[in-house]
Amino acid sequence: MTTSLERALARLPVDHPGPGGAAAVIRNGEILLRHAWGWANTERRIRFTPQTLFRICSITKQFTCGLVLDHGAPERLDAAIAARLPRLEELAPDARALCHNQSGLRDYWAIGMLHGALPETPFGDREAAHVIAGTRSLQFSPGSRASYVNQNFRLLSDALESETGRSFAELLRTRLFEPAGMGSALLAADTRAMPDGTQGYEGSEATGFQPADTRILWTGDAGIGASLDDLIAWERFLWRGADTAGSLPARLYQEARFSDGSPARYGFGLRRQMEAGRLAIGHGGALRGWRSMRLHVPSEGLSVIVLFNHMADAQAAASSLLAAALDHADEAPPPPDDDAPPAWLGTYIEPETGLAARLDRPGPGQVRLRYAQAPERLALQTDGSAGTTSTRLHPTAAGLEMIRPADNQRSILQRVPPAAGGHDIAGRYRCEELDAGLTVADAGGTLYGAFSGFLGEGRMERLVPLGADLWALPCPRALDHAPPGDWTLHLRRDGSGRPEAIGLGCWLARRLTYGRVGGA
Repeated sequence: MTTSLERALARLPVDHPGPGGAAAVIRNGEILLRHAWGWANTERRIRFTPQTLFRICSITKQFTCGLVLDHGAPERLDAAIAARLPRLEELAPDARALCHNQSGLRDYWAIGMLHGALPETPFGDREAAHVIAGTRSLQFSPGSRASYVNQNFRLLSDALESETGRSFAELLRTRLFEPAGMGSALLAADTRAMPDGTQGYEGSEATGFQPADTRILWTGDAGIGASLDDLIAWERFLWRGADTAGSLPARLYQEARFSDGSPARYGFGLRRQMEAGRLAIGHGGALRGWRSMRLHVPSEGLSVIVLFNHMADAQAAASSLLAAALDHADEAPPPPDDDAPPAWLGTYIEPETGLAARLDRPGPGQVRLRYAQAPERLALQTDGSAGTTSTRLHPTAAGLEMIRPADNQRSILQRVPPAAGGHDIAGRYRCEELDAGLTVADAGGTLYGAFSGFLGEGRMERLVPLGADLWALPCPRALDHAPPGDWTLHLRRDGSGRPEAIGLGCWLARRLTYGRVGGA
């Protein structure tokens, strides 16, 4: 292990404090670093070791896709997918679109919030089946765009079970875990407990860490439990077969494309991104109380694994280890000489998704975009644009253009005029597609909103005015690891100017219409 890797490893518990964690760096099948620290369970004083089980969360998705490919062509599951969407009023997405997050489906745990779920609401097989079977429309035509959707991989694992007649847990064990030498890995679908007593935690050093209370049942989307040693075995399995044409690792690593032929950054449960100036393929994972990340750089034969039983930034930790292993130092470009705020800052609507896009200036040389799940910081360029590899903003004669290559999306943002009045939005609204409600209440001159449905009545949250007839309904906590981003509420008025409906959506569930109930 090099000195730079030693230093980077020593920084992880300091830069990402929490009860415990584990990390590994592997090059061409050889372990350069393997270390665990802290506590798997602080109350029971169970120490972390490389054999301790973690919830690897969404890293599960590549294993689900591995089983899909092991079963044969993904198309063999198309009929089973369609059968689980009996109310869908358009052509069902195929299994390949699900593997690539190009299905057009909305995410079921985000929809769960629209049905009134509180953060600790139980969400198991019955609730998942209710949400999935109720799907009537898609967010976009399958294959044309990408949108991260956990439900895609739940559908794939359910379809595998029905097509093979075997449980998903058995398929994982016999078809992937045993061939890869992952001796302790298992499907730990019930998030309330881990077999070895490992606990996930919420909180911070300032507030203290408390056990995270999660009651979701995850399967093909985020259900696997595995140790650091299990994931090292998985890296070796993939490394041994990656260069063999037709092997499972080679097929798993193949680049996906959109229906228009454009290359996709997401495919078969793996994301392609630039790290330390090189292409990296991998995936992160996050549930309440857990964070994980695995990255593989094919050109270097190098892989990094980071696992936390708390909610620190595992991707940043993995990137720091990768940079140390490659002896790479990022050099941030200097800000433009003229650091005046761009004239195009403000609030917009993205017309295709109906989501709000808020732009402000957090510091010199930067623009902050609040559009998807978390705010993005974009670097200002000398030509007046701003961007990163994920999002680019260009002022044009037609307006401000936003380009998001990972979503295969390019659009002209529509500026929203400043807020003026709008308290007549208060009232009850209903989404016929979901059979769910939204209540907006004026409580002493301040507007609040809450959702309700078959999972109960959600908590009231204060609406944040963004512009004329446009609000954000914050979602500070959710069923999953983090909220799905603020909900955009865009009020629509009839010909007389009276509130008629609300267009509602977030990063994971867009283009839903709530009609006003009773005209009151």
